[in-house]
Amino acid sequence: MTTTGAIAEAGARGAPSGPWWWARRRSMALDVALALVSVLECVLEGVQFADEHGLPGGLGVAVGIPAGASLLLRRRWPVAVVLVSIAITPAEMGFLLSIVGLYTLAASEVPRRITAVLAGASLAGTLIVTFVRFQQDMAQDGYQPGLWVVVAFTVAMALGLTAPPVLLGLYVGARRRLVDSLRERADGLERELSLLADRAEERAVWARNEERTRIAREMHDVVAHRVSLMVVHAAALQAVALKDPEKASKNAGLVGDMGRQALTELREMLGVLRTSSDGVVAEKPAAAQTQRLAAVAAVASARVSAGAAAGHDDDGGHDDDGGPVGDGPCLDGLADLVGQSRAAGMAVELSVEGEERAYGRRVERTAYRVVQEALTNVHKHAPGAKAQVRLAHREGEVALQVENGPSDGGADAGLPSGGNGLLGMRERVSALGGVFVSGPTEAGGFRVSAVIPDRVRAV
Repeated sequence: MTTTGAIAEAGARGAPSGPWWWARRRSMALDVALALVSVLECVLEGVQFADEHGLPGGLGVAVGIPAGASLLLRRRWPVAVVLVSIAITPAEMGFLLSIVGLYTLAASEVPRRITAVLAGASLAGTLIVTFVRFQQDMAQDGYQPGLWVVVAFTVAMALGLTAPPVLLGLYVGARRRLVDSLRERADGLERELSLLADRAEERAVWARNEERTRIAREMHDVVAHRVSLMVVHAAALQAVALKDPEKASKNAGLVGDMGRQALTELREMLGVLRTSSDGVVAEKPAAAQTQRLAAVAAVASARVSAGAAAGHDDDGGHDDDGGPVGDGPCLDGLADLVGQSRAAGMAVELSVEGEERAYGRRVERTAYRVVQEALTNVHKHAPGAKAQVRLAHREGEVALQVENGPSDGGADAGLPSGGNGLLGMRERVSALGGVFVSGPTEAGGFRVSAVIPDRVRAV
């Protein structure tokens, strides 16, 4: 039972108008009514028995009242009630007491062997009393039936008074236990569902945090590099605007190209975020968001169970960041990336070692973003420095390194830094099981190195 259910039940029990209170009152009223009828029956039968055997009538009243009133205790002590009914059977008293007592005994939690013994004793007592009484009545009427008639009537009478209440009690008791078992099972399922709902909510919160981190990282990668190049070109444009109009015009064109490229990449990213998993724009944002969170939570749970070191691409056609595998840049665009930095005035060289091969889209995209962010940091923190980009194709992995020398004292473009570039690169590489190292060099420059395993093959 849940906490809310327990509180509600406690309130119902404490309130005079609650259903539990009314059920208890009805049970008490029924027991009192049965006890009164049983007392009246026992008294009448006791007085009649006393008259037939020459005993005082008050003795029948004295025995009948407590015997019949014992029916009030049938719910708490059913064994005692049945014993009382068996004890007064020779006096031909307490038929209602016997029937109700046997029913209550069979429906209670008393062990079945005790129920069987007491039911057998009641049957035997009824059988003997009925046999004797039937023969006496027949003898008074002058009728002498055969023995088989007496036996048949006696057995039918005894079974009729004993078997129906016992069988009905057994049925009611079994049904009550079944209902209680189903109720307990339902309460257990309710508790389990509550725990699952709590876990699902925790996973949804975790998935939302992961999605926010991914979006922030993508926004940083797309915007920081393009805008940094735009700022560098704008600074160069300002420096040569009056001295070299032709170069200034060229720089202005580059700024425009960078801005358009940044807008294009942002538009593509927003399109992915606004599109459902099957590429169709969701008509109901709230429902789409709920489905997306549920899907992300399921994928996250599967990834946690499978382990971060899984060696196959089983993500259903999506990259590590949750986007479609066909989205985002790859290693083929490194030459253009280096060329853009070179056009912005940086002395940067690109060297490639090993035989070129196709990697998984997540691997190529991560490698591209690492180089992109490293060059952006050179623009920000080492203006005028020379840079070297090295890419090595190895067996089962791709290695890359971006190293720059010290700044030559060139004009600082005043680019802001949020301090998240290196952290984002490390997160990307670590998510694929790679190794990321960064730090200053002995020459006064800075070096960024990453080795990414090719565990996810090209799709």
